[in-house]
Amino acid sequence: MKVLLLILSLLLLQTPQQKNLIYKLKVDGTINPVVANYIHESIKKAERDNAECLIIELNTPGGLLKSTRIIVSDFLLSKIPIIVYVSPSGSQAASAGVFITLAAHIAAMAPATNIGAAHPVMINESGQQNNKDSINVMMQKATNDAAALIRSIAEKRNRNIKWAEKAVRESLALSETEALKQNVIDIVSQNLDSLLTSIDGKKIETAYGIKIIKTKNAQIYNLEMNFIQKLLDIISDPNIAYILLMVGIYGLIFELSNPGSILPGIVGVICLILAFYSFHTLPINYAALGLIIFAILLFIAETMVVSHGLLTIGGIISFVIGSLMLINSDFTGDFLKISLSVIIAVTILTALFFAFALGKGIAAQKRKPSTGIEGMIGEIGKAISKISTKAPGQILLHGEIWTAECKNGEINPGEKVRVVDRSNLILIVEKELNN
Repeated sequence: MKVLLLILSLLLLQTPQQKNLIYKLKVDGTINPVVANYIHESIKKAERDNAECLIIELNTPGGLLKSTRIIVSDFLLSKIPIIVYVSPSGSQAASAGVFITLAAHIAAMAPATNIGAAHPVMINESGQQNNKDSINVMMQKATNDAAALIRSIAEKRNRNIKWAEKAVRESLALSETEALKQNVIDIVSQNLDSLLTSIDGKKIETAYGIKIIKTKNAQIYNLEMNFIQKLLDIISDPNIAYILLMVGIYGLIFELSNPGSILPGIVGVICLILAFYSFHTLPINYAALGLIIFAILLFIAETMVVSHGLLTIGGIISFVIGSLMLINSDFTGDFLKISLSVIIAVTILTALFFAFALGKGIAAQKRKPSTGIEGMIGEIGKAISKISTKAPGQILLHGEIWTAECKNGEINPGEKVRVVDRSNLILIVEKELNN
């Protein structure tokens, strides 16, 4: 028994001590619902696995206020320390990134990075930015709301409240060294290793009490977006969503104008569903969406009636205005607008699509049949027997003998006739005047 206990003791002594876990994720792009969900799931996983901390490498030009609030709320309620590290060099934490950085338990920046410019941006009815707070009540409300949020975050994390509010109201920005001097961030670190060394042993107050971070010899796990999250993040781009919408519309119209094509209809429905998801995550102006749909109707009408180009011109104007107004942002910037070059390219392609592709299809449907009995209307034949209104006769047409009735008068054998109608398999003819 003593021998067995001795062996077990030796085995326990030789068992390597489990390393501390640190989870790390990277946010490089706009802040949207997909990114908010990605961060939320990462925090929950880190909490379940009792990780020492969660490090978020951040580089963002900004994003949606609603998604930012969700991320900030997750930070404030987290059981484990959240570290936001603005990196690599050349990165920024602008707009929504300021809120996220200040809400972290530890805010760090790499050399040659910057933080700031968190002023809300709204799009007015002409599709242009409106920065005149004094004449825009909605802008004042958005600015005051954002300022109140960032003050509460800075106060909670014991950071520079005055600068935080000025970052919102005056779009102030700081370099990493200035941010450190003004108590906006906690650490400037050359790289991740130096950051881990700097925070080792720090006491952090979380929502569930004090936690001492142990990062020495810790094992780092990278948390990546899954395939679905990556796909949804890509289509949340306004330009991608806009293109998906147009491809979906093209596909459905092509399918409806050419029933049985199948593939355009399938592609169109898939693209529209993805576009609707994107619009769900973006601040869409539905009046602008109505203008785009109205433009499509004008393009279709142009293929059916003669307007000498007026319907096309009206459609192009409606399409461009609707596209410019489509994204109605309350806390973003130029990065969450549809690119003007994309709008111009899609407008030209749309006009060409309806002028040629759809126009040719409709024209083909209106074309007189050239085969079968319907194709004989208007053809010239020759009477081989007497034909009158009372007594049907026979004609020779395209090398075939057909029973024919005379529409009026009388037709003698050998005279030329023109087919003007049909009744079942009997042709209705009249004498060809140019015999």
